[in-house]
Amino acid sequence: AVVSTQSGHYGRERYLNDCKFPKDGSKPKSARYVGSMVADVHRTICYGGVFMYPANSLSPNGKLRLLYECNPMAYIVEQAGGKAVTGRGDERVLDLLPTKLHERCPIYLGSSDDIDVILSYLKE
Repeated sequence: AVVSTQSGHYGRERYLNDCKFPKDGSKPKSARYVGSMVADVHRTICYGGVFMYPANSLSPNGKLRLLYECNPMAYIVEQAGGKAVTGRGDERVLDLLPTKLHERCPIYLGSSDDIDVILSYLKE
């Protein structure tokens, strides 16, 4: 499985560390970040794992645009059986109603199991 991310949050950093150095002896996940959401999400769908582009102190609402970046990718991932959330609790990206054309949002998407694990780390 592959992890694509921009890093920074303590829970997210712990998750990434646990992916690189699993405590249960399982195979480590590799980290990849092409910088193109479509390419990264395509790889995530093909090989498993997660794509994360979270909010941070400089971009508290994230950097990717809800209407024409996050929503389309969230729809595709959910149709494939995965999850796409904002990281604010378990808020689904597809439940957000855009109020501006270029509105931005944070996003975590990938397999349901992996997203559930990430959400547990973010609650810490």
